[in-house]
Amino acid sequence: MTVPSALIWDPAVARYQFRPDHPFNPRRLELSVSLMESLGLINDTTARVVAPRMATEAELLAVHSREYVDAVRRFSAGGGTDDAPRYGLGTDDTPVFPGMHEVTSLVAGATLRAAELVMSGEVKRAFSICGGLHHAHRGRGSGFCVYSDLAAAIAWVRREHGGRVLYLDYDAHHGDGVQGIFYDDPEVMTLSLHESGRYLFPGTGFVDELGEGEGYGYSLNVPLEPFTEDDSWLAIHAKLLPEVMEAFRPDVILVQNGCDGHALDPLTHLRASTRLYEETIRLVCELADTHCNGRVIATGGGGYAVWEVVPRAWTLIWGGLSGQPVPDRIPHDWLNRWQGEAPVLLPERVRDDPAAHKPVPRREEIEATNRRTLESLRRQALPLIRGWDLGW
Repeated sequence: MTVPSALIWDPAVARYQFRPDHPFNPRRLELSVSLMESLGLINDTTARVVAPRMATEAELLAVHSREYVDAVRRFSAGGGTDDAPRYGLGTDDTPVFPGMHEVTSLVAGATLRAAELVMSGEVKRAFSICGGLHHAHRGRGSGFCVYSDLAAAIAWVRREHGGRVLYLDYDAHHGDGVQGIFYDDPEVMTLSLHESGRYLFPGTGFVDELGEGEGYGYSLNVPLEPFTEDDSWLAIHAKLLPEVMEAFRPDVILVQNGCDGHALDPLTHLRASTRLYEETIRLVCELADTHCNGRVIATGGGGYAVWEVVPRAWTLIWGGLSGQPVPDRIPHDWLNRWQGEAPVLLPERVRDDPAAHKPVPRREEIEATNRRTLESLRRQALPLIRGWDLGW
């Protein structure tokens, strides 16, 4: 059944481009939205497009320091950049570019707009496809991220509605920026499932990162082994998410849907298929319907197999959010539109063929390690959360 949903989108957000050869390529946004349109998943009523707005200075300052915002504005306008590395900018990962303050404020405003629509009850679920910038910290950028749209939206929900927020992040990279900004806040639960920081940027996100002060026990991390694949990843979701929802009782779920854990992604090693993204968003929506009146604020995130993976994964996520079945055959008009520009042969189906996804060696060992990691987290963190009952 179709669920009242909003896709937050405007081509202007594609100006968030560091340089033509940078892996954080905004073309993936246009590819994804055009595939949704081609499959008939966008309409003018229940599954509609809503334009973003600019984040205000006050909304940025709720989660970023004045010094940092002023520095970003100065670099954006062409001011001197000698001190940019002090703010995590001007690096190969996160270069300075003209107009960066304005477009990153628009990206932050897209996720804020999604939060407004969901919390007002105008829609149950909203997808800020350009958002998900989870590495930005209070006083510095990092890992392709300048402003934290995620933290800005969480802070807005807390300030305007007093809502408890469950932040779920299953990007292949640890959601370190969001975790850090709310590390001492017991009204914001951050839960990140990611490739272990032993092998992947940003090198954080271990089980013992539990929060501090009043927020101790409200930061949860599941560092996954490389080559985890779908089954182990989904088993952890299915075990942990219902427990967290029951204990924490959030008023809304904010989910970061980075799709860089896919087997074709060039930057990571988790080897998921499109099944992970379709089944995870289904579980999130089911739990939201049970525990928080269906409220889900969703964003994009990482994803560097720009042509082969991102459009399909995010189309499946949009289908799950909006309650629409996603056809498996990709329309010829979409393939004809993009194949001439694509550097790879575009897939003809939305979902990966399970038969083409051969299991890696050591699968049992990897799954056993992931189970031990999950149980270590449950033993350390979950008794600290109000209302948690391990059932032991």
